[in-house]
Amino acid sequence: MLWPFSRKGPSGFSSSSTAEQVTEGIDGSGLTAIVTGASSGIGTETTRVLAKRGVRVIMGVRNVVAGEDVKEAIVKEIPTAKVDTMELDLSSKASVQKFASEFNSSKLPLNILINNAGVMATPFILSKDNIELQFATNHLGHFLLTNLLLENIKKTARETAKEGRIINVSSEAHRHSYRGGIHFDKINDRSGYSSLAAYGQSKLANVLHANELARRLKADELDITVNSLHPGVIVTNLFRHSSIVDGLINMLGRFVLKNVQQGAATTCYVALHPQVKGISGQYFSDSNLAKASSQGRDAQLAKKLWDFSMSLIE
Repeated sequence: MLWPFSRKGPSGFSSSSTAEQVTEGIDGSGLTAIVTGASSGIGTETTRVLAKRGVRVIMGVRNVVAGEDVKEAIVKEIPTAKVDTMELDLSSKASVQKFASEFNSSKLPLNILINNAGVMATPFILSKDNIELQFATNHLGHFLLTNLLLENIKKTARETAKEGRIINVSSEAHRHSYRGGIHFDKINDRSGYSSLAAYGQSKLANVLHANELARRLKADELDITVNSLHPGVIVTNLFRHSSIVDGLINMLGRFVLKNVQQGAATTCYVALHPQVKGISGQYFSDSNLAKASSQGRDAQLAKKLWDFSMSLIE
């Protein structure tokens, strides 16, 4: 699968490393993680590998039946796995608030939050809260979720003396947003809508959100890191809205794309690896530090997006 001779980066891993390989020998017992979008693709593999390393994983899933099926399969393979499912629709503020409220009232600690769920290149649709669907699901839902869980993460980091980690699964597509980066005044503009640029916009928002939250937590001297990452181009059902792309991917995918085991590697690396300790506000790719676009590193744009996002969730 995928360039078997990939050059290893400074971390010792490469684009062909798998999630199991990058977490080998790491003991995650005693840690609790939330993984959004855990019922398919790299979310499922991230959940499986974290559970294999002893982490208790809460799967945030839109489809609870599918989530329960994944949970059963993981427990069958790893009898010691601690996995639970909870309903979560990132495109709905009410669903995000309900999920966070139920999790916080469960008194479970939270060490790791993996904002993984996403939709890609959808036709122009408004969410239940009347916000363009890709921006609502990929960015705003995760922005709200992170805010609602932040006190729990802070408390857990203080009480356990273990570093909290927040991870936004972004994409190299963040380099291909609309001109100017974020269409603040046209977020719901159907006339100028491009499904791929809107996807890029939402993925740029993931990077900017991580950077601004990292800056705020550093200022408060809290032991919590926030990073974003590119998982790689992976054969998943994200491409289902583009039949031509879907067909090409099914035909060529196994030669040029990552499989799911490789696709979940960077997420698992950033979530668990000791090499990442203390690193915050960074962008990762192929289980190594990478460089986001100039817009992705724009601190003023990140602050503006933060304020804009706050206005939308209030």
